Amino acid sequence: MKHEGMDGIESFESPGKGRGLRATRPYRIGDLLFSCPAYSHVLSVSERGYICEHCFTRKEGLAKCGKCKKAFYCNVECQRGDWAMHKLECSAMCAFGENWCPSETVRLVARIIATLKVQKDRSASEKLLLLKDMEANLDRLDNEKREMNEADIAGLHHFYSKHLDFPDHQALLTLFAQVNCNGFTVEDEELSHLGSAVFPDVALMNHSCCPNAIVTYRGTLAEVRAVQDVGQGDEIYTSYIDLLYPTEDRIERLRDSYYFSCDCRECKTKSKDKAKMKLRKLSDGPRPEEIREMVRYARIIIDDFRRAKHEKNILFTATLLEMCELSMDKMGAVFDESNVYMLHMMYQAMGVCLFMEDYDSALSYGEKVIKPFSQLYPAYSLNVASMYLKLGRLHVALGRSSAASTALKKVTEGKFHLCI
Repeated sequence: MKHEGMDGIESFESPGKGRGLRATRPYRIGDLLFSCPAYSHVLSVSERGYICEHCFTRKEGLAKCGKCKKAFYCNVECQRGDWAMHKLECSAMCAFGENWCPSETVRLVARIIATLKVQKDRSASEKLLLLKDMEANLDRLDNEKREMNEADIAGLHHFYSKHLDFPDHQALLTLFAQVNCNGFTVEDEELSHLGSAVFPDVALMNHSCCPNAIVTYRGTLAEVRAVQDVGQGDEIYTSYIDLLYPTEDRIERLRDSYYFSCDCRECKTKSKDKAKMKLRKLSDGPRPEEIREMVRYARIIIDDFRRAKHEKNILFTATLLEMCELSMDKMGAVFDESNVYMLHMMYQAMGVCLFMEDYDSALSYGEKVIKPFSQLYPAYSLNVASMYLKLGRLHVALGRSSAASTALKKVTEGKFHLCI
């Protein structure tokens, strides 16, 4: 493919940030800045049977692969289109049976290696950045991340050795580091995890906690839209992380996952931190050491819950809900209900109740979350739009048509229409 670049967008050396993207013409809020097809993508195992492996369309009546009976497709065209990638797993899934369990990252890297073997020209996903030139940050990996990469390489050899010729060990280390640093979680309109993908051109955008662009997905196509007016010559920023949390938490997450500190306006001014860390109104007020201890507890319980959620099943779900309720009871002695750590656990409790089909409880949690979300997230936030969508669908399920209409109008009209 001829290197034609991208209309209206160019790559450049961003001062203090390395490579970045900037606009070569003005854009208004809601404008599509650019789109990028996935260089490679993989569907989450938990979504099999509900979503097409090839195009990520959610629909009923998908046709299953006749051999492994685990991959599902819209039609014959999608099945044929995916065969070059699915054949890496089809025979292996049959051979390993219940013992077939590579991580999603391993599955994605296997598909990237297969694509690299046959690709002759620059792909439509690499108009501005070749996959091989994505940042790896190998020299910044700590021992834990190095061990994780080695474990993934071992998994790649174990599950794919009969179907792939691997590059040397150093090249594999680099590739896994590139995917971990630049890979994207593909999500639906409710921000539910569908799978993983790499979009090299999208990966060129730098981070800001005050982003002027967001990334949404149409199947396996990433679309980048403006959420602020963008002038000619302006750098285009997206957010790499969830922006609900206070500055200290965001900085820690960025350093741990992406090896830099953010110097955006919000990180400098910390203008929303007081609201995000709102405390209960008590006659004496909690002492500073009590606040520090509760923050420490909140961070630990969030990590514990995140790990426990991977064990999701009907029996374990009650335990997850109990974790949420107990943590909220404890944090509520110090934190206001609108404190971000309380909101986090309410949001998780809502998800658990949805999984259990307890729609009344899910709605109760959602209605507590939506107003603080609207105040604490930036304008045009996908997190807020997706919450209104969830609330609307819950009202529909509970037969509350008027409330459903009010919530869904927030998504389809006004400032959130560009998010979904």
